[in-house]
Amino acid sequence: MDRRLFLAGTAAVIVLPLAPAGATQEAMAEAIRKVVGTATPTEGRVTLDVPPLVENGNTVPLTVTVESPMTAADHVKAIHVFNEKNPQPNVFSARLGPRSGKAIVGTRIKLGDSQRIVAIAETSDGKFWMAGADVIVTLAACLEEST
Repeated sequence: MDRRLFLAGTAAVIVLPLAPAGATQEAMAEAIRKVVGTATPTEGRVTLDVPPLVENGNTVPLTVTVESPMTAADHVKAIHVFNEKNPQPNVFSARLGPRSGKAIVGTRIKLGDSQRIVAIAETSDGKFWMAGADVIVTLAACLEEST
């Protein structure tokens, strides 16, 4: 393959319009079902700390805290975070154990649009606890749309 043919092919691929990928409320619900199975998450014990209004969706601070003694008999096994409008409904999952000390996970995420964020904690007794928050994003990340 010569250089001109390669560059022409690359330019053609770059110019092709791509449909923006995006999760939906249904995709988020399905992702949650894959984690919790037939269980119904209960509101409570989980605190989702995320700003309700962000100017830029590129770096949104998010902290999930779960009330738990974090002992061998009673601890948080995992924290899962989901969203409804980013390209993927699963934001992240963090595995924890009694040696974690505290059930707190903090990070920064990208948000493609204003949307609902849901955090679910899985405890050692097989129960699921949840919290949700709505975030308004004035300048979206994750999506590049031509105007």
